[in-house]
Amino acid sequence: MESQGTLAPETHEEAREAFEAVGPIAQTVVRETARAMAFDPEEYRERVTSDVVSTARDVLFASRLRVHAGRRAEFDTWCDDHEEYEVIEVGSPNVERVVWHAAPFARTAVAATYQNERDAAVEILRRQALGRIYRVELEGMEGAAVTDVVDGAETGGGAETADEAETTDEAVQRGSEAADESAAGGGRGNEPTDGSETGGQR
Repeated sequence: MESQGTLAPETHEEAREAFEAVGPIAQTVVRETARAMAFDPEEYRERVTSDVVSTARDVLFASRLRVHAGRRAEFDTWCDDHEEYEVIEVGSPNVERVVWHAAPFARTAVAATYQNERDAAVEILRRQALGRIYRVELEGMEGAAVTDVVDGAETGGGAETADEAETTDEAVQRGSEAADESAAGGGRGNEPTDGSETGGQR
């Protein structure tokens, strides 16, 4: 079994703080990308919206999540050792390889199966974890909503569910394109990884 990423919050507060901490970074990424693309002020204001910053924030946050990758037997052993967790699995149950993320604070784990494309599976898994665990848990907490500020203008925006979310590359591209506007102005469903549309919840 292999692991990548570092974030697996033990408490709601830790999860909320980690989510809010990437907000300023997302703003900076959007603003500097926009500046590099040299949008004029009008184009910047039109294209750099709260949704753009929210997308960048979500991508940055999800990229930090700790993900385990292993064979089905290793995943089953992990589940047996963590019976207190609710496990949500997407993809085919007959596929040999699995990636999963466990969120201790929510006692929930999300898993995605894959045959060969591990990187794609990890990307899907992180989007699923964001939509199925963190978005649900954090939005239910008082004071958990994150307000984005783009060039001094207060804006707010929600992220899409895992079913509606873009892939990481698409999100980065969309955030990049829209980001320039902000700087120039100055101033959940099943998503299989192997082509089959199956999913399960333990």
